[in-house]
Amino acid sequence: MNELLLGIDIGTSGCKITLIDCRGNIVDTAFGEYCNLHPHPGWSQQDPDDWYRVASALLRAMLARGKCRPEQIAALSLDGSAHNAVLADGDFRPLRPTIMWTDQRSAAQAARLEAEAGAEIFRIGYQKPTPTWTLPQLVWIGEHDPEPLQRTERVLFTKDYVRYRLTGTWETDHIEAQGSLLYDMAGRRWSEELCRLAGIPVNILPPLVEPTEVVGAVTAAAAAETGLIRGTPVIAGCTDSAVEDYAAGAIRPGQMVIKLATAGNVNVMTAEAHPHPRTLTYSHVIPGLWYTVSATNTAASAERWFRDVFCLHEVEQAAAAGRSVYDQLHEAARQVPPGAEGLFFHPYLLGERSPYWDANLRGSFVGATMRHGKPHFVRALLEGVAYSLRDCYRTIAEMQLPVDEIRLIGGGAKSDLWTQIISDVFDRPIVRPAGCDASFGAALLAGVGVGLFADTVDAARQCIRVRDTVQPQPDAVRLYARLFPLYCRIHDGLAGTYAELAGLLAKPD
Repeated sequence: MNELLLGIDIGTSGCKITLIDCRGNIVDTAFGEYCNLHPHPGWSQQDPDDWYRVASALLRAMLARGKCRPEQIAALSLDGSAHNAVLADGDFRPLRPTIMWTDQRSAAQAARLEAEAGAEIFRIGYQKPTPTWTLPQLVWIGEHDPEPLQRTERVLFTKDYVRYRLTGTWETDHIEAQGSLLYDMAGRRWSEELCRLAGIPVNILPPLVEPTEVVGAVTAAAAAETGLIRGTPVIAGCTDSAVEDYAAGAIRPGQMVIKLATAGNVNVMTAEAHPHPRTLTYSHVIPGLWYTVSATNTAASAERWFRDVFCLHEVEQAAAAGRSVYDQLHEAARQVPPGAEGLFFHPYLLGERSPYWDANLRGSFVGATMRHGKPHFVRALLEGVAYSLRDCYRTIAEMQLPVDEIRLIGGGAKSDLWTQIISDVFDRPIVRPAGCDASFGAALLAGVGVGLFADTVDAARQCIRVRDTVQPQPDAVRLYARLFPLYCRIHDGLAGTYAELAGLLAKPD
């Protein structure tokens, strides 16, 4: 019997694949990184063909391990990071690198859109224009690299490009479309007015489908490249944050998800949309449910940056010992007391989204002394990301959205130390779901799409489980409550300096 479900997550820093059975048990997983290019400060772009290349290699390797036969896979679905537009010609060949959602180059265009049409953009799209969104990115391309935009006949988004390579079909789902800021939220269609602001015709945008819709099947060419069986049904899928919340078991109003991945999110489930100029607003994969997002640009990616720049020795040590370098770093950081003895980290390595929406902000370690060693810097980094997420939550609190449970997801949730820090900074119990990443949620959508589950709620209730619940430690809670205002004041004190620095870098003469 075809009894296995495959989820493919095309994330910001890498591809994660999860294979599950119809009870939610994980059969196999695989992960591979791809290159994120930063040709200028604040820029972040990727080659779309890298996404398919890595996904294909992971699929071949997974199937070669023999934990399943490809004919056992009943269906597959995909998810991906949002806002990232692939500009392609009529043969679906990418015409330029894809600007990623973390990219800040379109700050001036976003500011101009806000000044000239901000109220109308917010009315139609429920979002404030910032460099995160596809709309300002397209305006930047039109002004600085117009030739590829003029040649564009097809626009695809991250997961949709990989799915095209698998099926030869062209479409996107309504949730993905919401992430472009080219979509009419109330009308559930592409917006002629927003496309006009972007300088593109509506007809280059893909047809719209539901996340659980079967949109095609694995082609013979893709079967040869991936090891999958030709004809395997492929379900549309949706953006990573929507399917992550779903996979975490956030399926009712009042639940909040904190994401510790490449970026960090604070997502609150609601029974209706609550558009706000300092948040992001999306519909859930469960019909009728919405979620409000307050997000920081840099979370676990800050630790990856620290690893790559400062920890080559630890990387070699961990490899020789056959263990994770992050486990090694966290083990040392655990010996440092909460507060890192006065060392603060601000994770603004790619500017910042919530609550500041300031592309000029930069990362910093503040308060270093001769006493501080590398473990202090690691602990300060973990705490700084937690503070940044707590900073994001301030907007949720101001909106008075009710929260009765917090669930933690993402690669950072694997760390007991980081989870405890999150619990202590928020002063709330933290629930850690089992098997809660985006690719797991995408696999559930695959099962819904081919009828193995009655609907998305049924799939969640059958397959989603809780790993554990971490309680806050009172002494650490009291300390972090005193340190968090200092973290915010450091931001306030440096923001003007970073703005001046950005001006100097833009005009070095």
